Amino acid sequence: MSRPQTSVRRVEQALCPTVLDLWTSYRVEAGMSPDAAARTASEAAVRTALAGTDVTAFVAFVEGRSAGLAVVSDPSGNPFAEAKALTLDLLYVLREERRHGVARALMAAVTAYADRAGADQVVSNVPGKGRDANRFFARLGFTPMSTRRLVTTTVLHRRLVGEAGTGHSLDRVLARRRSARIRAAQQGGAAH
Repeated sequence: MSRPQTSVRRVEQALCPTVLDLWTSYRVEAGMSPDAAARTASEAAVRTALAGTDVTAFVAFVEGRSAGLAVVSDPSGNPFAEAKALTLDLLYVLREERRHGVARALMAAVTAYADRAGADQVVSNVPGKGRDANRFFARLGFTPMSTRRLVTTTVLHRRLVGEAGTGHSLDRVLARRRSARIRAAQQGGAAH
């Protein structure tokens, strides 16, 4: 039995509803409730993002049905970037279409786009716990580049400014451990 044919199209305004459907499916699969995903999805926001020059999307179709989505951004206008790189912000394939070459077809479209844009590199943000996604990208030659850390603005603000009465117990514990290690090292050095 032959594999169904996959085609990939660059998203234009007429495909925005398809992008919205795939994005909503992605968010539901990632753990968002279907109601919340539908409420927060905005076709206007998708249209606005895709009308600009820094965000491009591709939709994969299998036998005429939408099967997957790739969204890339071009941060090359950033003068602080070390190399011209295209960032793959989202690669999603519907669960029932996985392991049929859809993601590879989307990546081929992304690669061709990166070549045309003059990008030297393609960067992908892969969730650390996404075992299958990490394996897929590793097979394509992607290597770990850095560790990205995430914090909510509320926590960051609290850490920078501090909140009266919180005491930051974890910070105190870590400071005590550091102090104990320093004292132990000093005492160990003095005993010799």
